[in-house]
Amino acid sequence: MRLSPEFKAISALVLASFLFGATFVVVKSAIELIGPISFVAWRFVFGASVLLAITLPRGRSIWRDGSIAGGALFAGYALQTGGLATTSATNSALITGLFVVLTPFLAAAFHRYRPSPWSVGAAVLAFLGLFLVTGAEGLRLGAGDLLTLGCAFAFAVHVVALSIFAPRHPVIPFTAVQLTIVAIGSIPLAALLDGFAWPAREVWPAILITGLVVSVGAYVLQAWAQNVVGASTTAVVLAAEPAFGVATAWVVLGDRLDLAGWMGAGMILIAIVVVIRRQKDPASIQAEAVTPAH
Repeated sequence: MRLSPEFKAISALVLASFLFGATFVVVKSAIELIGPISFVAWRFVFGASVLLAITLPRGRSIWRDGSIAGGALFAGYALQTGGLATTSATNSALITGLFVVLTPFLAAAFHRYRPSPWSVGAAVLAFLGLFLVTGAEGLRLGAGDLLTLGCAFAFAVHVVALSIFAPRHPVIPFTAVQLTIVAIGSIPLAALLDGFAWPAREVWPAILITGLVVSVGAYVLQAWAQNVVGASTTAVVLAAEPAFGVATAWVVLGDRLDLAGWMGAGMILIAIVVVIRRQKDPASIQAEAVTPAH
């Protein structure tokens, strides 16, 4: 039986979503042995090196646009990894997933239009779910949860940046620039905060997995698949990332949610799906009409 391109693309997105979700567990274990920013630096040094060996981005515009998107990506990963030092892999996965809810509001602000009622309702639902998941008392979040919330905001900025810049450039060179910017930004910050040093032997599997398999593999899968099925279907499938993160944390680390936590997790996932199924803002419609360069 011959598989359709759409089936192959969706299968690739499911795999990418699993890789993104499983990263939370891998990183959570690794940063017990290495400084969080040092881990980000080594991860993206390897990822960027692989892509730069495949293709060397040329031209001022691709480096300018890629640097803007890469700066947001760097902020997201730095905040996420720092947050994982003091919050659980489960909380990190679910709170990071809030970027899907935040993205329509940032896109509306940038493109100057009013977000839909679906986005507003989903944001309220996700906000309530966030506090149930984190077990916050008196509407308080832990330091790690707050850092991860900042990460979700940074990733939302990254999505908006991609909607503007990605269609202008070939996928792999543009991704190579972004990973390079993350690596360049992480190295001095790691030296300042962690005392940048050669990683211990036990950390290398996590660096290789996240740097090569996830940072390179998952992003390439996503870029290729989105050209086949479009932005909306891509977002629907990638919404499974927090669920994969929670499931992996449950199996590998033994993380458990209480009843309130499961209710909150469900509310966050419902909010994410509502946004990506119901929100149709002008920017996303325009992005789907543009075919990215190859």
